[in-house]
Amino acid sequence: MSVQMTFRNLLALPVFLALAGLRAQAPVRPLVEVNTTQGRMVWALYNETPLHRDNFLRLVQEHYYDSTLFHRVVPGAMLIGGDATSKAADDRHKVLGQGSVGTALPPEIRPGIVHVKGAVGMLPDETAPAADKRSHGAFFYIVQGQDWAPGDLRLVEQKRAAINPEEGFHYTPEQLRAYATDGGSPKMDGNYTIFAQVIEGLDVIDRIAALPCDGRDRPLTDVRLWMRELK
Repeated sequence: MSVQMTFRNLLALPVFLALAGLRAQAPVRPLVEVNTTQGRMVWALYNETPLHRDNFLRLVQEHYYDSTLFHRVVPGAMLIGGDATSKAADDRHKVLGQGSVGTALPPEIRPGIVHVKGAVGMLPDETAPAADKRSHGAFFYIVQGQDWAPGDLRLVEQKRAAINPEEGFHYTPEQLRAYATDGGSPKMDGNYTIFAQVIEGLDVIDRIAALPCDGRDRPLTDVRLWMRELK
């Protein structure tokens, strides 16, 4: 069975529908294979975030990410990668995760797509005002997160409502269940654009997150990655 057929089958599963906010009649989503020195993942890209989707696919096709590192790992939170200078980062004193690639992207934040485990988003563009919520052109994060009880998520909703009373945001029952069973980082919801979801290899996230790191959160054992679009 092909990876594309496997993904179509996943669309019929209620749990996956809840995680990804998909509908059975939705167009087939681009798939990217991410091979790392700690294992293999497959990401499904969201058609609901076309600017981020197309920008990311362009970088994958240009082999921009090949041999880059997960240069920062925060257990219980996220893995961070996408810095091209990490390809030649033998000097562990070198500071990674700085600089930019091309034009920053405008936000494509969708309420139906939340930071459950395996969500993949773009880091913020630090050259722009935080309120703009613009994305970096290449730096990405993968959510590991933690389990959240429904009551705690309601507190997150209340805090968001206090900041922006007109937003009227509420988690769906499916999202509440996903955060309780799979974990995630709900405090990031509404602030960053998620453009993909890990649909294979969630265990790779945990494997990388368990690695010892230095004072800059860089794994002591380099974790490199290579990407290709699956046709």
